Amino acid sequence: MAKKGHLRSLILLTATMAAATALAGCGTPSNASDTSSSDAVSSSGPASSPSSSATADTNSASASTDASSTAAPGLCNASMLAGSVDDTGGGAAGHIYMKLIVKNTSSQTCIIDGYPGVSLVGSGNGTQIGAPADRDATLPSEGPVTLNPGATATAQLRYTQAGDYQNCTQKPADGLRVYPPSATDALFIAHPLTGCSETSIVLLTIGAFKAS
Repeated sequence: MAKKGHLRSLILLTATMAAATALAGCGTPSNASDTSSSDAVSSSGPASSPSSSATADTNSASASTDASSTAAPGLCNASMLAGSVDDTGGGAAGHIYMKLIVKNTSSQTCIIDGYPGVSLVGSGNGTQIGAPADRDATLPSEGPVTLNPGATATAQLRYTQAGDYQNCTQKPADGLRVYPPSATDALFIAHPLTGCSETSIVLLTIGAFKAS
């Protein structure tokens, strides 16, 4: 009977050791899985950086586009304008009051601000005749005029008859050369008048542009 009891004890001990070994074997894959999971979480951080950078670049480009679209328009130059003269304003004491009109014929909005430069020209080639127009201080600038495509601005132009001056050497003018404020190029407006060759005689005065 003692031998049978001892044998049963050995069998129980062997079974217990086998069970412990099996449990230890099952624990190893669990640790490996945890390690892999940890590596995956760790590696996910840098992987998101390019996406964040791309989003930042997109937002920056969008902000730049918005800023450029809201930029203030530039000054009008002669190449953007067409000119005309309305001489139906009447006159008195040898003076004729006219409207100098400029129209934005471009596809861009521009600003016109202040007095234009105006001279009589002739000889069929734009030769200036006499003195340029004086600025009329009683007609100062009312501020910048925004000209959208197709919009117009006007300035009052006063012309004194050349015949009012005894010392005037009269010369026919083909029209007017007009420099927009701050522009370095000019436009020609055909409008026959009579000028004086003498630069000491000022036949023209001009007011600042205002919105039509």
